[in-house]
Formats: sequence, C-alpha cells, structure tokens
Amino acid sequence: MRTTYISKAAQQIKPSGIRKFFDLASTMEGVISLGVGEPDFVTAWNVREASILSLEQGYTSYTANAGLLSLRKEISAYLNKRFHLDYAPDDELIVTVGASQALDIAVRAILDPGEEVLIPEPCFVAYEALVSLAGGKAVHIHTNAERGFKASAADFEAVLTERTKAIILCTPSNPTGSVYTKKELEEIAAFAEQHDLIVIADEIYAELTYDEAYTSFAEIAGMKKRTILISGFSKGFAMTGWRLGYVAAPAYLRDPMLKIHQYSMMCAPSMAQFAAEEALKNGLEDVEKMKKSYRRRRNVFVDSLNEIGLDCHQPGGAFYAFPSVKKTGMSSEQFAEELLIAEKVAVVPGNVFGPSGEGYIRCSYASSLEQLQEALVRMKRFVQKTGAVQ
Repeated sequence: MRTTYISKAAQQIKPSGIRKFFDLASTMEGVISLGVGEPDFVTAWNVREASILSLEQGYTSYTANAGLLSLRKEISAYLNKRFHLDYAPDDELIVTVGASQALDIAVRAILDPGEEVLIPEPCFVAYEALVSLAGGKAVHIHTNAERGFKASAADFEAVLTERTKAIILCTPSNPTGSVYTKKELEEIAAFAEQHDLIVIADEIYAELTYDEAYTSFAEIAGMKKRTILISGFSKGFAMTGWRLGYVAAPAYLRDPMLKIHQYSMMCAPSMAQFAAEEALKNGLEDVEKMKKSYRRRRNVFVDSLNEIGLDCHQPGGAFYAFPSVKKTGMSSEQFAEELLIAEKVAVVPGNVFGPSGEGYIRCSYASSLEQLQEALVRMKRFVQKTGAVQ
C-alpha cells in the first residue's frame, strides 16, 4: 500500500490566503468585505443579453480550441486601438477560461523542471503555485513602499542564475496597485533581451489606470517576440463570474500553449465568448464609467487611510490600497484577524502575497463609497484602540 497518493507538488502548495479570510467573513453577519478582488458592478445588460441571445439561438456547442474567430478578431482590434499592439487573430491569440488559465498554460508551455521564474513581490498568490506545479522554481524579488513596490533591472540581475528562464510582471499590480512607467519597463526589457528571457506580462488590470497613459510591456520596442501577454474581461469589464480571459503571444509561444489548452480545457464556454464579443464592440463606455468611479473611490479611501495613520502609497491602477499596519505593532495576519473580529471589516493580510507584504494589508476599494466610508470609520476606531496610532 502506498503511503500517499498525492503528488509532492500538490502537497507543497498552500491554500489561498485570500480565500481564508473571505470564507471566514462569509460566516459572519454585518461584515464589510474589502477582501476579494472583484468589481462591485454587475456586468452590463447588453453584454448579458448577448449571452442570453446566443443560448436562445442554440449556440451551445464547442467553439474552436482557440476561441471564436469573431471574438479573436475583436480582441486583436481592441489591443491595437487601446494599446498599440498588433496580434494576428489566427495564430497569436487564445481565448482562455479566465486569465488564471492563461497563466497556467503559459508557465507550463515554457518551463522545464528546475527552471526559474523571477517574480517581484508582493504578488498575486497564484504565481508561485502555478510555477511549482509546472516543475519550475519561483524566485521572489523583494520590493518596498519607498520605491512604489516596483522591481528594477538591478533587482533582477542580483538573483539571475543560469537556470533563469522567465519573468512574471504584473502591472498594474495585485496587491499594491503599482503601475510601471514606460521608462521602467524599457529597463526591464533591456535586461530580458540581454539575458534572453521570456516575460509573462499579467495585464489583467490594464483598463484600470488612473493617472498616466498605460504602457503594455509588449509595446516596448523588440519585446513582442519574447512576451506572453495575459489579460481578460474579469476586472475592467466586470465579468469575473464569466471566467473569460485571453493570451496573446507570437506563434512560436502561442502554439505550445494552444496544445496544452486543447488537452486540459478544450475551449472556453461559448456563451461567455459571445458576451465578451459584445463587451468589446459596445461596452467600452461602461469600462470608462467604472474607471472614473474607481478613481474617485481610490482618492477618498487612500487619503482617509493616511489620515487615520495607516500609511499608504498612492496606487496608480487596479482597485487595491496596500496600507502599512506597522505602527500598530501587529503582524499583518494579527491585524486582519482582530479587525475582522472587533469591527467586522475583512481585509487580506499582506504576508499572503509574499514576505515583502508583511506589515501591510490589502484593501479592495471596489465597493460602494458608502461602504468604504463606513469601513474607514470602523478601521479608525480599531487603530485608535490599539494606542499605537493617534
């Protein structure tokens, strides 16, 4: 009899720290949740209607593995108009089951056992797990608030080895909301070129930037050939439950990802694809309205966090604030747990996003302004009780 039937990789990955606090909060009444990164907007009616119409017309079968060609054409046109990117619908795009699946097939397509991926952190909790499940090794790059939680080419250089294969770069960042400037991306691009690295650019929050024009990593001169661009409809288009994303990459990178996608997923749901097509055709005004609302909430929420003594840098994108709780003398996890119990406000401890996140908490401001203001009242009351923040 075997001692275990579970693979070492599955045994070693940790459950999501985000879900831990979300699940705990869901058992309590009167909780204001700033935990899960999900828009509070409902998917636009015309987008929902397009999905319903596809069902009524009987479009319930498989699509092409890479997704509806009509949708890939819309994605191609959108990327060109919005981000000045040129991807061929036929052989440089795959429609996936969320951006998460796109990340999964990306790392599995490029990594051999033991190869290393450089990941600035704090970072999205899935990166390390997906790299490990693909047989690779995640190498974390420490960042700090003083530098806007962004890594430099010098930071990457310091941990480079002969096994380094790729970089995962998320901009705007989850959990910090930091956005890399064009100049910063150019420096990282030069490093990637010098050392022949692939860059997996997670740009799922690209639609949600507030202060400066957004630059896609693939837009940097010479970078399309070594970039796997990950995006989707969950965040900017308020379509989290539809589970629809996409990957854009040159054919030599896209083709092996498509093979993995064929065997592991077949294709994304057809009704979600019809919805996404409508979102790109007639939903961009809704995206802009949501973006303006998030920007207003960001300004109110971040300013208020600083006023109550939770120092917070100004996030340039996404819908997260990442304030410091160091003045309270509590760890990230202790602060989050005690805040939830005492004041019924759910946040995510920063340490779940990597060691650089210790001493911080992630707060999603994708909630109504009224809820955010009530959460701030409760948080102020809580930090004043500690006596560490006046």
